[in-house]
Amino acid sequence: MIENPHARIDAAPAAWLRSPVGLGWAAVAGLGVVIATDVFAVWADIVMRDVTGDLAAGALFDGRAERADRLYSLAGTVQTVALLTTAVVFLCWFHRVRVNAEVFSPYGHTKKRGWAIGGWFVPIVNLWYPRRITLDIWEASSPWGAPRPHGLVSTWWTFWIISLLSGRSAATAYRRAESAEEIQDAVGQMLFSDAVDIVAAALAIAVVLRLTRMQHEKALRGPAPLPA
Repeated sequence: MIENPHARIDAAPAAWLRSPVGLGWAAVAGLGVVIATDVFAVWADIVMRDVTGDLAAGALFDGRAERADRLYSLAGTVQTVALLTTAVVFLCWFHRVRVNAEVFSPYGHTKKRGWAIGGWFVPIVNLWYPRRITLDIWEASSPWGAPRPHGLVSTWWTFWIISLLSGRSAATAYRRAESAEEIQDAVGQMLFSDAVDIVAAALAIAVVLRLTRMQHEKALRGPAPLPA
């Protein structure tokens, strides 16, 4: 049985327009910190990969392996802190623009409002629900009668999924690694993931800025023009 989209929206709390600008800039700042920690992690990955390569070749250096391990662990910690902090701000912004989009287009959404938060955490569906919700927001926030193309959203989401899956694979490989060669391979995978995450975070900044500006400009224009 197909749900009536009008019934879904009517059952939800009333939507009202609120400025996304402040939360948008906060999310951009957080994503900038994420990029900085990713760059730090890339450096730590390179150091660790070089050290494990030397160990695999039988070359030992006093204290070098311990320092590389501490650096690698520190990079992982600061990445986690930056990601979790930014995730909170980003989700606040994401929910705000989702509610605003409902004001612009009450019946143009394929997912309920709660999925703007829950869709990121439910396994499996978190691989495509947030993208679908973002596209619905994007279409609702586009200028009246002039929908914007979705290329930026799709590119961002592609890099985010690659970073997410490759990071999980690299973390699993690192936990299971026993030899220097296995550690070096796992760190190489993590280096790839961290590099892709830098691109994903930069694209996320572009999405936040573009969507925030679209909603701000559309709110200033007022209601949709009446047909001639």
